[in-house]
Amino acid sequence: MERPSRGHGPSLIAAALEAAADFFLPVCCAVCERLMPASQGNIVCGHCWTLVRELPFPRCARCGHPVTTHACRWCSLLPPFVRSARSYCWIGAGTGKDIVHALKYDGWTRVADGMAERMSRTSFPPDVTLERTALVPIPLSRARFRGRGFNQTEIMARALSPLWQTPVWNDALVRGSSTRSQTQLTPGERLGNVAGAFSVPANSRETIFGAHLILIDDVVTTGATLRAAAAALFAAGARTVSYMTFGRAPASGDRLIP
Repeated sequence: MERPSRGHGPSLIAAALEAAADFFLPVCCAVCERLMPASQGNIVCGHCWTLVRELPFPRCARCGHPVTTHACRWCSLLPPFVRSARSYCWIGAGTGKDIVHALKYDGWTRVADGMAERMSRTSFPPDVTLERTALVPIPLSRARFRGRGFNQTEIMARALSPLWQTPVWNDALVRGSSTRSQTQLTPGERLGNVAGAFSVPANSRETIFGAHLILIDDVVTTGATLRAAAAALFAAGARTVSYMTFGRAPASGDRLIP
């Protein structure tokens, strides 16, 4: 009788250990709570990722917003010193909002890996890709950071950094006293709520001088928070600023489906 090849031993043991891990240490999707194989290494299941609504094409070359035959309306939200803006998906349609919620409010920080992977595939104009100096996450106030225990945008930026081979400058921007949550405010109230909320520390001004910085945030709605942050960076000497967010809130008339 032919003896089984010894080369199968390690693979059989690995398969047995993998099966045991799936049985004794099951992983639930952070969005739909379905069981997933632990070997997947993900915290959001493939089905939930397929339900994310990516922004459809064609998109505006500057602001990345889906456009039709009419002029782009979203570009008016960008100040002159903002070069470009990009988002991966819609928020308010599909599972994009649930994925952000899992990271931001439920504390599933591993969700950021999958978010960053998809954000990294979003294309910018060539000059932005060549010039980007560093990623700057939108900071939280000290009070909000203490309450949450982490800054979700910093976690996203650190997951995105090796994919873009671009460093994270977490100390380039600070946020003053805690502002009201932007979620329930009108567009006008959002602008006033974050006016003057951000500043650049004196010891970071020389570092950011002349740089093209990419602001990282989880969601953009009216762009008020990103605009206030970009204004602080530009006033402190940054040459230009671009935006990268995971999600973007649609406005009336936007095409949610290609």
